[in-house]
Amino acid sequence: MADISLHYSSKAPLAGTFTAFNQILARTFGTWRRRARERRELANLDHRAIRDIGLSPSEIQFEANKPFWRL
Repeated sequence: MADISLHYSSKAPLAGTFTAFNQILARTFGTWRRRARERRELANLDHRAIRDIGLSPSEIQFEANKPFWRL
């Protein structure tokens, strides 16, 4: 009978892959949360603040209505 043993090695080809994936995932979720928050804040601006930043109410509405995953 063959002697089979399984060993974990940090030098394995896929070592760190899941860590990198988790970092990308965390960064993506963070970006999505930031976009959602910024768009909520835009939607709550009054006309004076909208005029101060140099945008029209329709531009604010367009941006605020975008889903968080869309640029």
